[in-house]
Amino acid sequence: MHVDILVIMAHPDDAELSCSGTILSCIDNGLSVGMLDLTKGELGTRGNQAIRQKEAMNSAKLLKVKFRDNLNLKDGFFQINENSLNALIVKIRQYTPKIIITNSRTDRHPDHENASKFVKKGAFLSGLIKIKSKSNNANQNPWRPDIILYSIQNNFVDPDFVLDVSDYFQTKIKSIECFRSQFYDSKSEEPESFISSKGFMEFIKARSIDLGHSIGVAHGEGFTCDSKLKIDNLKNIL
Repeated sequence: MHVDILVIMAHPDDAELSCSGTILSCIDNGLSVGMLDLTKGELGTRGNQAIRQKEAMNSAKLLKVKFRDNLNLKDGFFQINENSLNALIVKIRQYTPKIIITNSRTDRHPDHENASKFVKKGAFLSGLIKIKSKSNNANQNPWRPDIILYSIQNNFVDPDFVLDVSDYFQTKIKSIECFRSQFYDSKSEEPESFISSKGFMEFIKARSIDLGHSIGVAHGEGFTCDSKLKIDNLKNIL
């Protein structure tokens, strides 16, 4: 199954927090988007693995992505090694994305930084003809995406570009709210965590407003990348 964009994140809810407005915008503009979570987020302070998986699928339905897959790596302990990279290569070759969006290269959570390195290496190796892989007992062809985009998460990073997501911000919030076990709920009896405070959700909104302000719109999502972005003509930036 081909998608134009594959969103690969360490945990369920990483994409919703950092780039769900972009996902919605891309789909609205005719691009196909799929999601691949590296772990099930089983070390989350609140809720449990089963609840979080149900929440992830509810969010995927709301975002209208083509699929939401999981690499089943170990939350908090996944390693960049031959086994994990080979598993990622199979997925990249299966979905043949032109663009990959992944975690921030610099962030509070070590899994986020680790995921960005993991995805960069896996995407490169996926393009090597001498690395063999199979899916459903069939040999796969090499595939390398055109570009990897790194999201901005807890730590502020000066973006290489900001996408206007003003029209999609309210749906972005609804996608985050699908993860009721993880984020602020005045009625919840679960232990409080870093991301479950009311202040954290206000931070997400403020970050969106700040990035939007930087390009003169209501809400924005920022990204960094390893290479320059091609612009065919100046109409693309107006």
